[in-house]
Amino acid sequence: MKVSDNKLYLEDISNGMKIPTVKKDPTTQQLVKYAGASGDFYQIHYDMDYAKNNGLPGVILHGALKNAFLAQLLTDWIGPLGKLNKLEVQYRGMDLPGVPVYAKGNVNEISSDGTIKCEIWLEKEDGEKTTVGKAVITLPSKS
Repeated sequence: MKVSDNKLYLEDISNGMKIPTVKKDPTTQQLVKYAGASGDFYQIHYDMDYAKNNGLPGVILHGALKNAFLAQLLTDWIGPLGKLNKLEVQYRGMDLPGVPVYAKGNVNEISSDGTIKCEIWLEKEDGEKTTVGKAVITLPSKS
């Protein structure tokens, strides 16, 4: 994961603002590494025959890995001064290794106390949203 040198402040944010997109190119090797790191060895994430015998088009990305892609979207954007307070996602579709996915988001609400609510999602090139969610972040003020 890339650590951002970006310094983002509350005054830099506006309602409706788009969060810069992060493109991910997941691979089967990444799934194996993620299985080892997370302890999630369910065969649908690395065994092609097992996945297909269970009605899937092939091995699929771990849900928690997709969640991590969305966390990266936010932490890359808010930089070292920001804080990711809450992250919630729902899995709506499957993603496959070898097929790019795009982590995207928008600012939905900026509260007077500086709390920022965002809508986030992971989508395929055709625009299908496979993982949707929301996040709450805080940023420091320039003053």
